[in-house]
Amino acid sequence: MRLRHPGGAPLYLSYCTNVHEAEDLDGIVAQLDTYAVPIRARLGTDVLGLGLWLAAPVAAALAADRALRARLRRELSARCLEVVTLNGFPYRSFQNPVVKHAVYHPDWTTEDRLSYTLDLALVLADLLPEDVARGSVSTLPLAWREPWGPGTAGLAARRLDRLAAGLAAVESSTGRVVRVGFEPEPGCVVETTGQAVARLADVDSDRLGVCLDLAHLACAWEEPSDAVKALERAGLPIVKVQLSAALETAAPDALREYVEPRFLHQTRNAAGDAADDLGEAFERRLPGPWRVHYHVPLHVAPADPLATTIPVLRAALAELVGGPQPLCDHYDVETYTWGVLPPGLRPKNPEQLAAGIADELDFARTELRELGAST
Repeated sequence: MRLRHPGGAPLYLSYCTNVHEAEDLDGIVAQLDTYAVPIRARLGTDVLGLGLWLAAPVAAALAADRALRARLRRELSARCLEVVTLNGFPYRSFQNPVVKHAVYHPDWTTEDRLSYTLDLALVLADLLPEDVARGSVSTLPLAWREPWGPGTAGLAARRLDRLAAGLAAVESSTGRVVRVGFEPEPGCVVETTGQAVARLADVDSDRLGVCLDLAHLACAWEEPSDAVKALERAGLPIVKVQLSAALETAAPDALREYVEPRFLHQTRNAAGDAADDLGEAFERRLPGPWRVHYHVPLHVAPADPLATTIPVLRAALAELVGGPQPLCDHYDVETYTWGVLPPGLRPKNPEQLAAGIADELDFARTELRELGAST
């Protein structure tokens, strides 16, 4: 969906398709009809934005074949769907029964990660609507924190230099600008915006920046105003914002039904104590209150004593779009955990999932309107 900031700049709102399983082109096209078309109809919007997730094999196939890219663009246009951003964090198999630490591989020390991201940039350049100034690709925050040292840091830095050069080549060959945003996440080499400023100080800031995930920001117990101002001072652009909410509670026992085997749910408390997964937090008896990296539906308030970090999301949006001009133009709702919610909260069929995603997008649209955006 497109909105307009009070200052006149466009804002692009989408939902991330990494919640769906398809990892080949036919499956991706099928999911457009199963989910995106009903979501667009439910929202009553002329055009629906998708934050496409393309697994590495299909990204490589599309990058190698202009005709395939043209087919995907036609399929999107025929359904009144548009793409200005891609999620390039998961490499493949993101909805496997067990993902956990595998999502951080391959990391930015590897050639595979570089090739995948440049494939995505080339694909996105051909998918971008003609009237959109630039596209964005989000990616992992360099690597999981272990192992990491001077040697791996140097290797990653050289990959980022080649990434910036590759993005420049995409612009030269297609005329389209694509930027890549590194997404701070608990437990990674870049966990906070402060670490982003330190680790990414020497990157080409015309092409590389930060993807600000608002659940991750909350789990790091960062104040949105401080985080956004630190990035501004460093000249590190916010390439993309992921609209997400984490779980929060002062009564951790209420979270036991959220322990599940697929995804990693990093847990942090206000004192800085950390566990790499929710089950580990229980084993170590971390004192509360907890914030848990568990992306929960934006529009649903859980029963007491649980809460979500929607207040952090609102405070961050006020910083990002509350000024005379927006600090970012790409906003992607990223709730990929619908399928692992406790059984009573989990969608029972595709229709229920589409309805839930539409409700999340409507919630996000309303929040942006509250800050003066218009449709």
